Amino acid sequence: MTILMDGMRLNAREGQTILDVAREHDIRIPTLCYHEKLKPIGSCRMCIVEVEGSSTPVAACTTAVSDGMIVRTHTPDLVELRRETLKLIFLKHPMNCAACEINGNCQLQDLAHEYDINHTDLHTYNIRPVEPEPGPYATPLIQYHPRRCILCGRCVQACVEITEVGAINFKGRGALARIAPVERMGSIKPECVSCGECMAVCPVNALTEALGKKRGKAWETRKVKTTCTYCGCGCQLELNAVGETVTAVTPVDGGVNRGALCSKGRFGYDFINHHERLKTPLIRENGTWREANWDEALDFVAKRLVDIRSESGPDAIGALASARCTNEENYLFQKFIRGVIGTNNVDHCARL
Repeated sequence: MTILMDGMRLNAREGQTILDVAREHDIRIPTLCYHEKLKPIGSCRMCIVEVEGSSTPVAACTTAVSDGMIVRTHTPDLVELRRETLKLIFLKHPMNCAACEINGNCQLQDLAHEYDINHTDLHTYNIRPVEPEPGPYATPLIQYHPRRCILCGRCVQACVEITEVGAINFKGRGALARIAPVERMGSIKPECVSCGECMAVCPVNALTEALGKKRGKAWETRKVKTTCTYCGCGCQLELNAVGETVTAVTPVDGGVNRGALCSKGRFGYDFINHHERLKTPLIRENGTWREANWDEALDFVAKRLVDIRSESGPDAIGALASARCTNEENYLFQKFIRGVIGTNNVDHCARL
């Protein structure tokens, strides 16, 4: 099928939305609540477009295309409606972008610049009480900042659609609406698994780590794509570093995990820069540890393994592999223990 968008005739497929077709042809339609990993819900009203024959603007993210459809994406009326929508958002959301950690990497900030919003002339007449910061949330690993929250619903969707838990939801109505942990429903209470998917999809930094780490600004942060060091899944992620200090973990599309991470992968990175992390091999002598080089350490281990096997037999030796090693390294390790040492006393611990 073909549609006419901003005077251009475009090819479209059955089941596509107006936003799908626009993005496929590099036509920009602003969004806030839309996310590629989530079902479109059209709650933010930033993606409204005009469709020939419709009496009111429609949400591009939820409106399916039809053959011969005529769409306009940037008329003066649409621009004004989007500006008013942004003003309503900024009734609640603070405009102190300079103090925010994602300053320079924020969808809402970009839209404010695009639509020339530097203040809002609307008023709430003090109907919204001052809320504590941070507010209560479903996990102690994440802080919820209700004043920043724009109630786009991404976090709620991510908890249901990606994690399939449903530990958070909207609470309250109108100006009193907020995101809150789901309360017990009879004998059932959804338990947050601290995966951080909600935090990853938040467009305005309303959900942040509660671990007391300073992330640094967007322009001073270097991102390095790597593989998670915990289990053997091989999840892909990005380490965010300021200088040589890792300050956060962010997801990347693709990989076996498709951008999803568990609580260890997302929050368990403090060991990288920990002051107690071992940097050289250690050998214990007379009850105390001393530093050694690799040649000395390997020679010492080889001699002790030979001595113990000769004196007490191979089953006197046990070995623990590590989940933070690669599959190939763990295979070689168990092969060495079984084939060279001659024992099956080999196990694995995720904490090593």
